[in-house]
Amino acid sequence: MKTVQTIVTLLNLGAALTLSASAEEVNAAVEAAAKLDVKKVCDVRANGLEKVLAVAEKYNPEAVKLGVEFKRLGITNSTYIKGLKEAVKAKKPEVTLKYKSKGKEKSKTFKTDYAAWRSCHFAVRALQQVKEAQSTYRLAIPGDGYSF
Repeated sequence: MKTVQTIVTLLNLGAALTLSASAEEVNAAVEAAAKLDVKKVCDVRANGLEKVLAVAEKYNPEAVKLGVEFKRLGITNSTYIKGLKEAVKAKKPEVTLKYKSKGKEKSKTFKTDYAAWRSCHFAVRALQQVKEAQSTYRLAIPGDGYSF
């Protein structure tokens, strides 16, 4: 039983070290993303497909570097961006994304506007959540005086 408690303690310490390390790595891209209004920046109708894609390409590499890249429906945000770039070049109305799930090749099809909004939203929100976590993470630790 003592061994199990030691392992759990080490795992919790590792998580705490990871969180504190990523808090120190916050840079200008995270600060800039934290100030953005996602609804306005990622609006494809107002800003156009290319501009929204440019925002996604700007912020997603930073999210990948920090290890907080979004993954929804088994597809990473980098895959959304890559597929969207190919669809824009080919001037296709839909984006077909190929990915692996449980060892099998799968694909999903999305409208280009939706894929652009999704990739932009995922890139910006990932960095915004890093910034939010700095102020809210400690409040959620039981025993720190935070009442639930």
